Amino acid sequence: MTARKPSGQSHDAPPLAHLGPQWFAPVMGWSGLALAWQQAGDRFGSAADAVALGCGLVALSVFLVVLAASVLRALRHPGALAEDLAHPVRHAFVAALPVSMLLLATLGVAFYGPGAATVTLWLAGLALQACVTAWVVSRWLSGKLVWPAITPVLYIPVVGNLLAPLAGEPLGWPAMSWFFFGIGAFFWPVVTAMVLVRKVLQPLPDRLQASWFITIAPPAVAGSAALALGAPEMAALAPLGVAAVFAFASATRVPTIARQQFAMPAWSVSFPLAALTVLTLRLAEDAAPALGNIASILLAISSVVLAGLTLATVKGLRAGTLLAPEPVATISVAPGPSK
Repeated sequence: MTARKPSGQSHDAPPLAHLGPQWFAPVMGWSGLALAWQQAGDRFGSAADAVALGCGLVALSVFLVVLAASVLRALRHPGALAEDLAHPVRHAFVAALPVSMLLLATLGVAFYGPGAATVTLWLAGLALQACVTAWVVSRWLSGKLVWPAITPVLYIPVVGNLLAPLAGEPLGWPAMSWFFFGIGAFFWPVVTAMVLVRKVLQPLPDRLQASWFITIAPPAVAGSAALALGAPEMAALAPLGVAAVFAFASATRVPTIARQQFAMPAWSVSFPLAALTVLTLRLAEDAAPALGNIASILLAISSVVLAGLTLATVKGLRAGTLLAPEPVATISVAPGPSK
C-alpha cells in the first residue's frame, strides 16, 4: 500500500495551510525553559527570575500568534486541518495546544500565584486535554493505530495529563490533579512499550529521530508532578533515573538529527530537556545537592538548544522552507501469506 499525498498538502497551497498543530511545540519548549529558570532562582538569584519572565513572555507571545493563525487556518483551509486530524503522526500534535495551555497556567502560578485567569486557563486546558486523550485512544480502538503511526509523538496526547498537578495543586484542585495524573501514569508505560516494539519492527525515519527526545518528558514531568502532589523528594529520584537513561539514549541520535534539514520535528528536543532540567534543579536544592553542577549544565544546554531552535525557525520562515508541504513517505505493507 502506498500513501498518497492528500490535496490539503498540495504544493500550490498558501503557507498558512501548512501551519499544523506542531507549531505549538515552541510554546511548550519556551514554557519549559521559563519554568527551569524560575526553579533556578535560588541558585542564580534575581537574574534567573528575570530570564524566566522573559522566556515566559516569549512562550505567551508565540502561543497567541500561533493560536490566532491556527483559527484563521481552520476558517480558510478546513481541508488542511482535516488532513492533520487524519494523519497517522500529525494528529497527535493536536494535544500540543492543551499542553501549552497547562504549561502557561503553571507559569502563571509560578510568577503571580493563584488567580482567576490562571484557573480559567488551567481548567480550559484540562478539559481540552481530556477530549484529545479520549479522541486519540478511540482512534486506537477503532483500528487506526498502524505501525507508522506509533512514534514518541503519541506521548503528548496521553502522557500530557501528567502536567495537571503542576498548577492544579497550588490552585487548590488536588482531586482533579490526581485524576489526570493517574491517566498519564497509566499510559506512560503503555506508549513506551508500543514505541520500543515499533523501533524493533520498523525504525523511525531519519526526519523523526528528534522525537526520541520526547521519551525524556514522561519520567521528568512525572517526578515534578509527584513532588507537587506531596511525594517525598527522594522518591522523585526514581523517575529522574529513568529520564536520565532516555536522555543518554536519545543523545545518540544527535548526529542523525544534525544531518537533517531543519524542520519542526526538531522542536521535539526542547521541552523534554527543559523538563529534565526542572526536576534536576528541584532535587538539587535538598534531596541531592550533588546534582547541582549537573543541573546548571542542563540549564545551559536547554537555553542554547532553545536559542538555536528559535534562530533556525526564524531562518526557515524567511527562507520559506517550513510552511511548506512535508516530505511524503511511501508506506509499504508486507503481503499476507498466500493461501
